[in-house]
Amino acid sequence: MLTSSLVLGAAESAAHTGFNGGDIIFQLVMFIILLALLKKYAWGPLMGIMDQRASHVASEIDAAEKSRSEANKILDEQRALLKEARQEAHVLIENAKKQGDIQREEIIIAARAESERLKEAAKRDIEQQKENAVTAIREQVASLSVLIASKVIEKELTAQDQEKLISEYIQEAGEKR
Repeated sequence: MLTSSLVLGAAESAAHTGFNGGDIIFQLVMFIILLALLKKYAWGPLMGIMDQRASHVASEIDAAEKSRSEANKILDEQRALLKEARQEAHVLIENAKKQGDIQREEIIIAARAESERLKEAAKRDIEQQKENAVTAIREQVASLSVLIASKVIEKELTAQDQEKLISEYIQEAGEKR
């Protein structure tokens, strides 16, 4: 019906070259009906889709903002954890240095104590060797004295002979050593 009216209107307008108010009103009514149909069937769903798209984009923007704020929060947490880990590492290094210094001092003290112990042991050993040497010399002197006394008893000597005899025995004892 619409198409036949348009065709009739076009045919009549070709026949009439003057101003036709009925055709204008008819075309205006048809345009308004067309707009109403477009609004109901095309514009409404199109606007619904556009609204859905706008709300989807807005939700995506909100999600992106939320993700960005969460990423910044996580980044701040990671930075804090990294700073804490660096501080802990610094404390561990300082503790290790202190422990090393303490162990070094303990080793030095132990080495000094061992040195003193060895020195004292060496002194005791030297004293023992000295006492042994003195004892040995005393025993030799005693045996020499006995030997000299037995020789003196065997013969009576003058003072010069006695000195000569003592010198010979001392030389003889020195050679035996």
